Amino acid sequence: LFLAVCAVGIGGTFQYGYNVSIINAPTQHIHKFLNETWSSRYHKELNPDLLTFLWSVIASIFSLGGLCGALIGGSMAIRLGRKGALLMNNIIAILASILMGISFPTGLFELLIAGRFLIGINSGVGLCVQPLYIGEFAPKHLRGGLAMGTSIFLTGGILTGQIIGLRELLGGEKHWPLLLSSSCIPALAQLLFLPWFPESPRYLLIDRGDELSCAKALKRFHGSSEYRREMEDIQRECFALAGEKPKKPWQLFTDRAVRWQLITVIVMTMGQQLSGINAIYFYATYVFEQAGIVAEKIPYVTLGTGVCECLTALSCVRSNYVGRRCLIIGGYLLMTLWCTVLTFSLTYQDLYSWVPYMSMMCVFAFILSFGLGPGGITNTLTAELFVQSSRPAAYMIAGTVSWISFFTVGMLFPFIVNGLKQYCFVVFLLECFFVAAFIFLIIPETKNKSFLEIKKEFNKLNFGRNA
Repeated sequence: LFLAVCAVGIGGTFQYGYNVSIINAPTQHIHKFLNETWSSRYHKELNPDLLTFLWSVIASIFSLGGLCGALIGGSMAIRLGRKGALLMNNIIAILASILMGISFPTGLFELLIAGRFLIGINSGVGLCVQPLYIGEFAPKHLRGGLAMGTSIFLTGGILTGQIIGLRELLGGEKHWPLLLSSSCIPALAQLLFLPWFPESPRYLLIDRGDELSCAKALKRFHGSSEYRREMEDIQRECFALAGEKPKKPWQLFTDRAVRWQLITVIVMTMGQQLSGINAIYFYATYVFEQAGIVAEKIPYVTLGTGVCECLTALSCVRSNYVGRRCLIIGGYLLMTLWCTVLTFSLTYQDLYSWVPYMSMMCVFAFILSFGLGPGGITNTLTAELFVQSSRPAAYMIAGTVSWISFFTVGMLFPFIVNGLKQYCFVVFLLECFFVAAFIFLIIPETKNKSFLEIKKEFNKLNFGRNA
């Protein structure tokens, strides 16, 4: 099980985290490349406004690709299987790496844009299919801990990207094309290791009707002495679905039986993206400067934020013992607290010499709280709230909402910060509080419950007295 999570994660959410973080290091070098390419091609200087526009396209086209990946990820998982979709997804990553790698020697910045779009598609598919696959092969009593592999590899990707992007490694002027094309390495690793593991047992029995292959897969994943209980659980779900075909995303919006599950996933996904984590990263450099850290050293201090996320994701494997509901509510409430403290500390930054260090503490505490709840548990709950026929479509909807929210935050966030300054955190603390209240009132505990048992819990909300 552990090796399967590693084989799935290295080419899944690791790619998303890695490609989000590596684009920051070579910003100045890409600006220089755009200027030189434009001058040699058109024999005139590149307009500063056009340079900003081209850089914005290179940075944000990743989000558009991610949205496209989320829209096709569920369909790929149904047609090719969970494992097949992940393997095919690596072809996209390798093609993207080639395009980004040859953009500099060929002098074609258009290849850089195309490569970023393709690696965005890869990340969108990975974010959709990886938690789906892990959630389906994990035994009920370990589902929470194994599903945290999604978050662990995502944060591990961010941290790895921050390290590889240091100027002493591949973040320098000579090596930035290698940095952008290095995303082919996780893709090749998954192509090498994932074929050794079986397809999702639930997909084999419920979607394909192949009971023999399902039993073989369960024996591989759970051991020959422990697989029967999980086999019975899958058979019960298969019987309850009575041959129901996988649903399309638009069918979920008209299905009363999943109404509150769908509302819950949309609220949690939007809450994750709008929680203020991007604001924290934006303000981190300013906070570190105010604390007296030399500008040249700030990239190394920023590594601490990546380490924070990684450590929290690893500690959240204990969600299997504490419970998903407790962790995610606690995470949002702690984020509300740190937003409040950070607002005050940034407001009175110049009043006392120790206040900048309080701001610095709040940055790390907020990131730890995010990893504790929203960062780690959201994808786990998305897998648990739906039965087999609705799960791929639910991940497509969740992925679409996530990428649209990500893009919206990227577009509006600079204006929010410029308009409200440090008081932007008031907006985020209110959002965190209301999401915590929604989860407290709506979501039942899902720990150690089968997918059918969780569905029955939501039937009380979806059908009221008629449940």
